[in-house]
Amino acid sequence: MPSILINSARHNVQEGERLVEVIDRAGIPLPQVCFHPQLGDIQTCDTCLVELDGKLVRACGTKVSDGMSVEVFTPRAKAARTEAFDHILSNHLLYCTVCDNNNGNCQIHNTAKMMAVEHQALPFRAKPYGIDDSNPFYRYDPDQCVLCGRCVEACQNLQVNETLSINWESPDPRVVWDGGVAIGESSCVSCGHCVSVCPCNALMEKSMLQHAGFFTRIPKKALDSMIEAVKGVEPETGYSPVLALSEAEAAMRATRIRRTKTVCTYCGVGCSFDIWTKDRHILKVAPAKGPANGVSTCVKGKFAWDFVNNQDRLTTPLIREGDRFREAGWDEALDLIARKFTEIKGRDGADALGFIASSKCTNEESYLMQKLARAVIGTNNVDNCSRYCQAPATTGLFRTVGYGGDSGSISDIEKADLVIIIGSNTAESHPVLATRVKRAHKLHGQKLIVSDLREHEMARRADIYLHARPGTDLVWLSAMSRYLLDNGLAATDFLDRWVNNLPEYRKSLEPFTLQFAAETCGLSIETLERVARTIADSKAVCILWAMGVTQHTNGSDTSTAISNLLLVSGNYMRPGTGAYPLRGHNNVQGASDLGSMPNFLPGYQPVSDPEVRRRFEEKWKVPLPNTKGLDNHEMVDAIHDGKLKALYLFGEEMSIVDSNANHVGAAFEKLEFFVVQDVFFGVTCRFADVVLPAAPSLEKEGTFTSTERRIQRLYQVFEPLEGSRPDWQILQLVANRLGAAWNYRHPSAVMDEIAALTPLFAGVNYDRLEGYRSLQWPVAADGTDQPLLYTRGFAHPDGKARLFPISLTVLSESPDQDYDLHLNNGRLLEHFHEGNLTYRSPGIAARTPDTFIEISPDLASERGIQSGSLVQLVSRRGKLRARALVTNRVHGKELYMPMNSTESPVNVLTSSFTDTVTHTPAYKETAVHMQVIDPNGESPLPKNNPRFGKPTPQRGVEVERKWRRKDYKFPGNGLVQISKGSEE
Repeated sequence: MPSILINSARHNVQEGERLVEVIDRAGIPLPQVCFHPQLGDIQTCDTCLVELDGKLVRACGTKVSDGMSVEVFTPRAKAARTEAFDHILSNHLLYCTVCDNNNGNCQIHNTAKMMAVEHQALPFRAKPYGIDDSNPFYRYDPDQCVLCGRCVEACQNLQVNETLSINWESPDPRVVWDGGVAIGESSCVSCGHCVSVCPCNALMEKSMLQHAGFFTRIPKKALDSMIEAVKGVEPETGYSPVLALSEAEAAMRATRIRRTKTVCTYCGVGCSFDIWTKDRHILKVAPAKGPANGVSTCVKGKFAWDFVNNQDRLTTPLIREGDRFREAGWDEALDLIARKFTEIKGRDGADALGFIASSKCTNEESYLMQKLARAVIGTNNVDNCSRYCQAPATTGLFRTVGYGGDSGSISDIEKADLVIIIGSNTAESHPVLATRVKRAHKLHGQKLIVSDLREHEMARRADIYLHARPGTDLVWLSAMSRYLLDNGLAATDFLDRWVNNLPEYRKSLEPFTLQFAAETCGLSIETLERVARTIADSKAVCILWAMGVTQHTNGSDTSTAISNLLLVSGNYMRPGTGAYPLRGHNNVQGASDLGSMPNFLPGYQPVSDPEVRRRFEEKWKVPLPNTKGLDNHEMVDAIHDGKLKALYLFGEEMSIVDSNANHVGAAFEKLEFFVVQDVFFGVTCRFADVVLPAAPSLEKEGTFTSTERRIQRLYQVFEPLEGSRPDWQILQLVANRLGAAWNYRHPSAVMDEIAALTPLFAGVNYDRLEGYRSLQWPVAADGTDQPLLYTRGFAHPDGKARLFPISLTVLSESPDQDYDLHLNNGRLLEHFHEGNLTYRSPGIAARTPDTFIEISPDLASERGIQSGSLVQLVSRRGKLRARALVTNRVHGKELYMPMNSTESPVNVLTSSFTDTVTHTPAYKETAVHMQVIDPNGESPLPKNNPRFGKPTPQRGVEVERKWRRKDYKFPGNGLVQISKGSEE
């Protein structure tokens, strides 16, 4: 194994790793202000200088090689580091004791202590700029900024929003946004990367300011006087007493500031982080060690937690009396539920009741909901909202490769030579995952193909952008498979060894010629050939897809076509390959995994399998129903038909999230008894007979399963608000009122039961998920998991995958003379789903205050519309009004509307047509007519929305520009640094 000498001691190394990482691993103290393991060698601070073979080098910018000899503590190296750090201190006004960032994690404070700095040779020099607090969530103080460039590197090359840079050529350099505008007027999307990696207090969350420290609420005038007093005695006392005092104050803070690990409650990426709290005040979200995200977050995960303490939280059960609700005690509400459920079951049978679990709640809570339905009531009428988005993707994978989940980890996507994104606005729907694709594409030469109706950020970054006609992805995907097979470009060795059904599948491809695909999809043959050749020439291909694929009548078949293409091209079983259906909600994967589905018990074990039922019956000590139940789409129809009389729904805004919302609302009005359990009184609660106050994720423990099949623990940050309760406790109370004898004292006991009954989760327990540890199913009994699936075969009995023949289908609804426009819909970066949580964040609501309708410039010109015009959309089901936003993200007669509204929900327009296999609504197949109500009005997006900003892409910090400054001298020898990676 390669090795190097550090201070004459030998250390094994991996060829090519950074020297600073080897020194850190050896436990040798070495200053490093700008280096961050997730950002790499920025090389701006010069504080990690060591001697290598007698020459001063930056440890962060030096790759190790066998036989190196490094000295850390030579007088020359120490003097150079002292000189470098002195320049750092000249940019930073030390006032640690009264700083909100004095929490043991300030790199400047800790480095001053490590280096035993008593005085600085270069005095602090204020910069000629004021504090920028124009962003709603954080502020930038140039006088505290040491110009380390971490924030710039994070923005340019980790988040790849490309907003931040440093104006190195200025007489007084500083970090700038979009080249020099105020933060609040820039393209900053408030992802928080810059704040999370800042080594000091230059970038800080506003929620920290005047809250974290014991002395930080002091008025500024008095605070300035205190700082001046300390600076006055500093020349005589040195820094040691000042630092000691600040450390004593930091220790005091530790007694009242809690740091609790949790998992994000928004999308399915599975970001995890510590939440810092003081009483019920959230100081900040601190990402660092999350296996899916590291230091990354998006605006929602970093800043959108105001809802937890919102005054609108439900804190008492509500019971309907006529057209009103009255407050009730828990006993009264539970007794009413038990009486009505028992009465309806006794009169109409168990199948007269339905249960819908939440994809926002924990695995344990999903498990208990389906257990309540099956073991207590006796029905398989149970479902969750994966029916609205991901069920077709799961079906496509079941048909072909056997497991209904991502083929690998998010890190595998970064390893691909080619990423294909279909029907996914990844940068807004799964922003942290998108950063990995953007980074690999920008820095490592990864190719990117995007197929989408909208020319969103990922489409604009793509090497090839396909604007196929709505609902035709199945056609060009199948044409790709045929082209590879017909032209000798298929992975024949892989197909021969690992794949069945090739002859039948090949025959099914006969209609899918390039000519047919070009005519059907509206693409050129040349473009399709280029896509096919790019796939064939790439050694590792991943395909990512989401609701733009699944929410069609052919959603299952298009998902199948994706997996078929991956098999034909040999892109499974290796890192950087495979299928990635991106899950929308934080636990939509887990809700299905744990059996909240009408045809599967936990772990996708069929309810029709006698052996499976026997195991559950023995554990639960009750007989179980053996036929498929109703899914949530079928439940709505059954209510209208008078067959389903009662419904229990928790954590879902179903009345406006389900398609054809007016039809769904009409069904809820017909229910004999309706129980809704939620954190807020949403639109769906208006139809309820009983509303139960639940607790959000920060007020409970449990596990979530992310899009990459990653199971992670979340820990309780706050006690539930008085009167509310975690969903798992409520479900147990309801079950026991109905005669069950459940006695779960903690969600860990629920997980132990899950593991005992579910091979997919056999080795999962809370000890193995302690802290930031995670597992990716399937998990063997010994705790061995599978981050990369199919390394030894596919999840079918013979270990082989199956090519699954599909055929062309006709869309349920297309534009015609009466309804001449196609309406698309989807997510928005700032908001989540209908916005019940995110609209309660003032900073988010101010920048995206309402929904809107995107209209192409051509269509706007044709119909006299401008941004701000009030228009009305009318479909065959309903109508709504909203403001127009004219943008070239959409083309021709295609419209786009975010789903994030409770006042103008897009689903009053969508239909009841569904995917033929899974009943997932065809949300993306909606034809509308548009009327202009008022051609004038203000834009629905305020001018400070980041979409109007102008990013400044560059290679990163571009430290060479700093080295070219006349006032820059390389520490230790007085010579100018002239190029990155070399020193004179």
